Amino acid sequence: MSDFSLHPRLAADTHHVADLALCQVLLMNDSRFPWVILVPCRAAIREVYELEEDEQARLWREATMLGRGMQESLGGDKLNLATLGNQVAQLHLHVILRRRNDDAWPGPVWGHGTPKPYTQDALKEMNDRLLSLIASVFDDD
Repeated sequence: MSDFSLHPRLAADTHHVADLALCQVLLMNDSRFPWVILVPCRAAIREVYELEEDEQARLWREATMLGRGMQESLGGDKLNLATLGNQVAQLHLHVILRRRNDDAWPGPVWGHGTPKPYTQDALKEMNDRLLSLIASVFDDD
């Protein structure tokens, strides 16, 4: 982990929320969607298959546990999990809670409209909610 650094684009577009066993949890700075990004804290990883097998399983576990917690805590109609990396090659996994009435439904969130950055108050509220659900979901992890 000592050689790990977050891609500048991810750093610019997100807010750090927490560190899990494998990944950093980053909140995408677009208040239109409950959207977090998991970034494995491993240097020079671009694809899931480049992680060790136990780390691949850990990534999926962290994503699904966090996604389930978001869906139960924040409410939503669909959970989207995706790794694309077309613009940012560093391995990262999007965990996006979708609602039938959100700005992009039923299409993908990418490239739809203009991102609406969090206000300071809304950012603090979402960060606190995410920290609380992370503490409850990963309490024995």
